[in-house]
Amino acid sequence: MFKLADTLERDGTLDKEGFAALISGRNPEIALYLREKAAGIRDRVFGKGVFLRGLLEFSNYCRNDCLYCGIRRSNRLAERYRLNLEEILESCREGYELGFRTFVLQSGEDPHYGEYYVSEIVAAVKNTFPDAAITLSLGERSREAYARWRKSGADRYLLRHETRNPDHYKKLHPADMKLSNRLRCLYDLKDLGYQVGCGFMVGSPFQRVSDLAEDLLFIKELSPQMVGIGPFIPHKDTPFKDFPPGDVDLTLYLLSIIRIMEPSALLPATTALGSLDGFGREKGVLSGANVIMPILTPPGARKKYLLYDNKICTGDRAAECRFCVARRLDSIGHGVDVSRGDHPGFRP
Repeated sequence: MFKLADTLERDGTLDKEGFAALISGRNPEIALYLREKAAGIRDRVFGKGVFLRGLLEFSNYCRNDCLYCGIRRSNRLAERYRLNLEEILESCREGYELGFRTFVLQSGEDPHYGEYYVSEIVAAVKNTFPDAAITLSLGERSREAYARWRKSGADRYLLRHETRNPDHYKKLHPADMKLSNRLRCLYDLKDLGYQVGCGFMVGSPFQRVSDLAEDLLFIKELSPQMVGIGPFIPHKDTPFKDFPPGDVDLTLYLLSIIRIMEPSALLPATTALGSLDGFGREKGVLSGANVIMPILTPPGARKKYLLYDNKICTGDRAAECRFCVARRLDSIGHGVDVSRGDHPGFRP
């Protein structure tokens, strides 16, 4: 295992069999070895600062019916909401005053927010906060929509590929969703000049070690600026309600591998990590992550944006999340970086 780890550090990748062996051979000694390597690389590239992103979940309507997701179209028990432009701007204003210089505008794939409406929202946020970056996470859209939003001021786009294996993808999504379209979106976004984020759930139903190996190979192929991974957590009102959650330690292990593969990537310690483990986000940072996304969603709405059960921070206000994260980072020898936090290779 140590030989594979050293090869990964030297070459930046392994073949599929090598990744599968490294994952299957996980043990406390190799996990510690990779964690220390990953943390050293992160510190060398970024220092001890962790970038904060203000996450604003502005709609929980979704036209899709993904089997793992609590806001899937078929969930009649979800209490739906939408924020208007002024509410979005007010939430960003609160975040800006708290020091956030990146706003992550996220929603389900809600047709109410079409190409032109999203363009209006992006332009309004950018004009109001010109020194802040805008990250969008709105799912699969047309190349034309992505181009319009980029022109309006969007800087980054998050779109988890979920799994690179087509058969596994079919087990997680309804028949009308195609992996080929998800991949088309990611390559369109790269071509249009976005800082692009992909990613996957760890421990999603029917996932095999070979699927994780394919995911790592895809990340190397795409070479995204951001990679978001987190453990699968079931939602009680979905077809996957009885599946077990993903493994936190395996998630941390994969975070370290990705940091070694992509030294300059922006890697979040996700809310899902913190939801499964009270120290999960701190462990993520210690494993090589360098981004945390406190929630800016208004209190009345944040309890309704539940992709999975037992999500943390749904009862907190934005200021509480912001300063809680700062205290937690300080406790592990890290601090808050209040800059935009662009990828080192990005040129606006």
